[in-house]
Amino acid sequence: MIIVPVKEGENIDRALKKFKRKFEKTGVVRELRSRQAFSKPSIIAREQRMKAVYKQQMQIADEQ
Repeated sequence: MIIVPVKEGENIDRALKKFKRKFEKTGVVRELRSRQAFSKPSIIAREQRMKAVYKQQMQIADEQ
């Protein structure tokens, strides 16, 4: 359960923004969308490898 403490006099829009950010970090919507259609394990593994290669390239670019 997501709890967003609201301070006295704090704007409700700010509290809503905090809630949305926390909800996004939980990954519920992302998981729900991924479960709507079946993905073959080989495709999932390929996407993970491609993502790892991309991250590694970005780290190398940052170091230079």
